[in-house]
Amino acid sequence: MTFSTKLAFALTAIPAVFAATYNVQVGPNGKLVYDPEYVVAAPGDVVNFTFNPKNHTVTQSAFNTPCVPLPGGISSGFNPVTPGMNPLPTFQVHVTDNNPIWIHCEQVNHCPSGMVFAINPPTTGNTLDAFKQLALASNTSGSSIVAATYSPPPPPQWAVATATVTYANSVYTTTYTSYDGTPPPTPAAAPIDHKILVGNNGSLSYDPPSVQAAIGDTVTFEFRAKNHTVTQSTFNNPCVKFTDGQGNPGFSSGFQPVAAGATTFPTFQIKINDTAPIWGYCSQTGHCGAGMVFAINSVERGLNNFAAFQQLAKAINGTSPTAPPSSSSGSNGSGSSGNSDKNSATGGHASKAAMGFMVVIALAFGML
Repeated sequence: MTFSTKLAFALTAIPAVFAATYNVQVGPNGKLVYDPEYVVAAPGDVVNFTFNPKNHTVTQSAFNTPCVPLPGGISSGFNPVTPGMNPLPTFQVHVTDNNPIWIHCEQVNHCPSGMVFAINPPTTGNTLDAFKQLALASNTSGSSIVAATYSPPPPPQWAVATATVTYANSVYTTTYTSYDGTPPPTPAAAPIDHKILVGNNGSLSYDPPSVQAAIGDTVTFEFRAKNHTVTQSTFNNPCVKFTDGQGNPGFSSGFQPVAAGATTFPTFQIKINDTAPIWGYCSQTGHCGAGMVFAINSVERGLNNFAAFQQLAKAINGTSPTAPPSSSSGSNGSGSSGNSDKNSATGGHASKAAMGFMVVIALAFGML
């Protein structure tokens, strides 16, 4: 290697040698702050955020809208942390230029409480203090998804369809209703069983987390290692057990402990009686707040989709942001356990679609 080659190599290595790492604590000691509140960093430097107990984010915004996520900007997502967790989760931001970067916490009411941060804030004009004052004056949750869940749009209209069932030499006709944007309101020609693995490979998740099922289909939850549940909830209260207006509970598998290394797994099955969205979660401590939720027939083209449901579960960290759920915000399905407990659980009163489906079955088998 020539001297000039060595010199060129050394010069290109200089930025990496002198790159700095700045450590920032997120929510230390239960406070709604980033500590420190800002850093002055050069291109190539790294800002390392460490999340303390509770549930916070590192989310980029614009200076003028401090509590609104910047489209395509920096986002750590929610990081739920329980007391005693070790190691604490971290998130890194790699600085690429000298321009200001404005950060806030998306958790409900944290940004309006002044939980903001800046990289390279100017000392005059758009200062960190001015940014914080805008945040304090915003009085907004900061997340467009979470805000939408607190004020959901009117539910889609119910569509009406007529189904014809042929059994032996007789033909029967009945009418169904179905949620707009979900599967057709008529039973599937060949019912399908949709399988969902609960806690697969030790993860706090349902796999897959969302399915689309037709009337007459079944959804079978298979429990893997650890101890989880399949519990019905509502969109606005993702981590709270569903009850209808008369106090009737939704479906629930109860806790299903599975030993590590097990080769047989308990199951819990839901029969789909209509196509309105069904929302559910794991009621094990801390699991729902970590995003362990599922949906059946969620309307993905609207605001109240599965991603928004999961985001709300993480944002409220397993608590309830609204009043107790009512029958208008849940759907119906019947559940049964596939392990030693054969008792069944129902998901509240049947809707028009559910009653229509039962009429078809009764007619087909000569019960009416």
